[in-house]
Amino acid sequence: MSEVTKIAIIGASGYTGLELLRLLFSHPQTEVVAITSRANAGKMVAEVFPRFEGHPGTSLQFIDPDMDVVAATGATVAFLALPHGAAAPFAKALLEKGLKIVDLSADFRLDDAEVYADFYDHPHPAPELLDEAVFGLPEVYAEEIKAARLIASPGCYPTSIMLPLIPLVKAGLIELDSITVSSMSGVSGAGRKADLSLIFAEVNESVRSYGLPRHRHLSEIEQELGKAAGEPVTISFVPHLIPVTAGICTT
Repeated sequence: MSEVTKIAIIGASGYTGLELLRLLFSHPQTEVVAITSRANAGKMVAEVFPRFEGHPGTSLQFIDPDMDVVAATGATVAFLALPHGAAAPFAKALLEKGLKIVDLSADFRLDDAEVYADFYDHPHPAPELLDEAVFGLPEVYAEEIKAARLIASPGCYPTSIMLPLIPLVKAGLIELDSITVSSMSGVSGAGRKADLSLIFAEVNESVRSYGLPRHRHLSEIEQELGKAAGEPVTISFVPHLIPVTAGICTT
């Protein structure tokens, strides 16, 4: 049997943390040894996510995000389920302690710190790490991911867009100046927070475009399509919010 990998999840109380726990609890070669949340420190997993009641992993307790404590658990891989801008300092601290990082925020998806600042409205918090970060799309970068210390997980919309388009772009089967994308996303993509625009009565029975004219994910989509094409690519991209919990439909 293969060796079990010990995992820490930094920022584990949101919807991303929920999905990570669901996947990792059921994976035969992973053991979740640390989960952090300032708001839920001291609580058991099942108190925050009742769906895990009775699961062997539910004896795990949320802790404050102290990286010395996280490293002391023996974790060798850390998933960062944090907002953009907040993830990079934790990535730096944990890399220094020898952990491999899978960052689920946008902090290391872009190659250029200036492009990041332009799209995310603040300077990049760790530009010195951008050169070593690997874009975590295994269908394209499988070998690089295997050797990486710092993996930048792609965004939700970009994944749904790049997987079908990159092979077509590489094969020269589509015109690069006429790519138009429309995506529809469930409400959980906005995060586990109270927001008037996301409550049932505001979202139900409607389809609403947002993030126009330049959604933040456009930056990584055009970056990766440009690499596939060998030249700059500009697309038209319109994201929509629809009244479902989760999932994305892209055309």
